[in-house]
Amino acid sequence: QVQVVESGGGLVQAGGSLRLSCTASGLDFGRVTMAWLRQAPGKEREGVAAIRGCGTTTYADSVKGRFTISRDNAKNTLYLQRNSLKPEDTAIYYCAAGLSGWWLGLQENKYTYWGQGTQVTVSS
Repeated sequence: QVQVVESGGGLVQAGGSLRLSCTASGLDFGRVTMAWLRQAPGKEREGVAAIRGCGTTTYADSVKGRFTISRDNAKNTLYLQRNSLKPEDTAIYYCAAGLSGWWLGLQENKYTYWGQGTQVTVSS
């Protein structure tokens, strides 16, 4: 059974930093594409960043230069380092896993396994 669990959310002031973590079990972690997506209040869920097993990454334009996605395949853990946070980064952040690692993208429908989400609130 696949389990995906996020941690590290919370309240942070604008301009601050916060790192999210995600552990995934029950799958061949190092061989699948992983991603972070978020859903802000009143908005649709959007892709933030994704990373292939080999480390190739892609980012949404809104977070380029501020967010960094990384993974530790030995620990089955995915990270999202977020710097220069803005109030518009307030959202529930989800970790998601795909079924394979050959593609790279931010489309929600590409991901099969999801965590419950972790709330991040950025105050102005």
